[in-house]
Amino acid sequence: MPAPTRPRPAALAAIVNHPWRTAVAAVAIALLVLVLIWDWNWLKGPVERTVEARTGRSFEIGGDLDVDLGRTITVSADALHLGNADWSPEPEMARVDRALIRLHLPSLLRRQTLIPAIELSNPRLRLEMGPEGGNWNLFGPPGDGPPARIERLWIEGGELLFLYPAEDTRIEVALDSRESTRTGNAPPVAVEGSGQWRGNEFEMEGRIASLLDLQQQESGSGYGIDLQARAGRTRAHARGLLFNPFQLQRFDLQMQLSGGNLADLYPLLGVALPDTPPYALDGRFGREGNVWTYRDFSGEVGDSDLGGEVTVTVGGERPHFAADLVSGMLDFDDLAGMVGAAPASGPDDTSNPELEARAEQRAAAGKVLPDTPYALEKLRAMDADVRLRATRIESPVLPLDNMDAHLALDNGVLTLRPLAFGMASGRIDSVIHMDASAETIQTRLDADISGLELQQLFPTPEAAQDALGSLSGKISLAGTGNSVAGMLGSANGDVAVGMGSGQVSNLVLELAGIDIFEALRFLITGDRLVPVRCAFADFGVENGVMQSRALAFDTTDTLIVGEGSINLDQETLDLELRPRPKDRSLLSLRSPLVIDGTFADPGFRPDMGRLGVRGAIALALTSIAPPAALLATLELGPGEDAGCGGEYAE
Repeated sequence: MPAPTRPRPAALAAIVNHPWRTAVAAVAIALLVLVLIWDWNWLKGPVERTVEARTGRSFEIGGDLDVDLGRTITVSADALHLGNADWSPEPEMARVDRALIRLHLPSLLRRQTLIPAIELSNPRLRLEMGPEGGNWNLFGPPGDGPPARIERLWIEGGELLFLYPAEDTRIEVALDSRESTRTGNAPPVAVEGSGQWRGNEFEMEGRIASLLDLQQQESGSGYGIDLQARAGRTRAHARGLLFNPFQLQRFDLQMQLSGGNLADLYPLLGVALPDTPPYALDGRFGREGNVWTYRDFSGEVGDSDLGGEVTVTVGGERPHFAADLVSGMLDFDDLAGMVGAAPASGPDDTSNPELEARAEQRAAAGKVLPDTPYALEKLRAMDADVRLRATRIESPVLPLDNMDAHLALDNGVLTLRPLAFGMASGRIDSVIHMDASAETIQTRLDADISGLELQQLFPTPEAAQDALGSLSGKISLAGTGNSVAGMLGSANGDVAVGMGSGQVSNLVLELAGIDIFEALRFLITGDRLVPVRCAFADFGVENGVMQSRALAFDTTDTLIVGEGSINLDQETLDLELRPRPKDRSLLSLRSPLVIDGTFADPGFRPDMGRLGVRGAIALALTSIAPPAALLATLELGPGEDAGCGGEYAE
């Protein structure tokens, strides 16, 4: 007979009789246990391997990984480390003490990725340019899926290091997000830092757009910045848009630029500019590939206004600098740096310490001609095509009206054609050629002087009163030397100036001729006008010494003839003028006038040791006539009978 069946326990009976209920209970229990013991750090390995596969860089989560589930999933991780490119000397490109990412779950279910916010605490980022480009080029071509959309990025205590060894550039900045009053969730980032730009120390501060805006670079919308930088005396304030900011190949910025000397820009930008007084400019600063522009700028350089457009093209054998510059009021003193001189440093003049020191040094040496050498490396550093036009010129010494200059620089050879000035209602048209391709500069100057009004050349209104006449001439000089003083001190050539018919004050002539009686009479009873037949000075120049070939000033009252030399190397004067009054004034001293001394301290005095001398001088009166070189330019009066010295000689 069969053995009796032992009754089953109730729990076991339930499992056997209801297996599906058992499975559900088991899963529930397992899930409960999993939830109770789950550690999100178990996913660090898969996450790290995914990032490494996507970027090709090492990635490590050195701290905890945690996830809070919900409609918005919050993922946080501590001590993140991202490896650098293989060519970098530093193994780490980025690290973050703590990162928090919020994910929108419904978007994930729709196979989209919406990230409402990313928060980074103490991120450290190293960006550098190397032989294969930037180390930030982490990802390959984007996949077929839609890209992630990040709405907000918050940075706290960030640091960024940018390195460009080929340009000797190193920039270190601190980054902190700042709440913005503008609409939108992408707060701007406050920036403050320092470093080296092309080997020159600088500091910077300001704001940049949220780093999220870098996502929009492919759409061409640009990345906004508002930064101020200081490098020595140079100040820059840039605000506008960068396109692909790490490459700096395209941008459009409003740029305020100021400093103590435009020459300071040479080590910063590689643009060789002359020494200038302090400047302040504002314009549009842009770049398109190899072409840099500074457009529609205006401002001041020294005591002059300046505006126009500048273009610098790089990528060739040498940078090419092109500029079209205009000045409504040009203080002639501010051009002194172009010839190695220094502008005046009076209370109403704008200068800088090095130019003031240069002026003091020249004054202490008793010299006038600039002797500061041109920097040959600057003349060879770039090519240039520059036009400068000034509609009005202010000069305390020369009656200049306007200027038109066109400078061309090609492989160390500089040409100014034209260098033209409006002066005393006339013109000076010149061409200067400087060859700096060798160690010693070879220079040639050719100038035509035409129509300078005598009245405007006198230093005081009293002397110029009622004076009439037109001055013309030619200058042709060639010399060698690396400064203006050196060029003139070795010059060879010709200098000839002259005036045709006109009139001057008799008082001026009588004082110049030391005719005491006539001078007193005109001072007491009034001045009168004296016709001028002609005046001319013709010098031959050899090894920096100007030797007179013909020198005369002929009026109906007085004939002044002279001879002598001017030493451009020593900056000395040695001229003798002999006045020959044409009246019978009883007190006429008839003594020679000596012009001597130096350019800085000239002397003009009668030679008292030669009183009463009546002998002829080297220039015979019967041969007084303008040099042939001047005949084509002088307006000597009607007909051939100008009577220039000849009538008195008879």
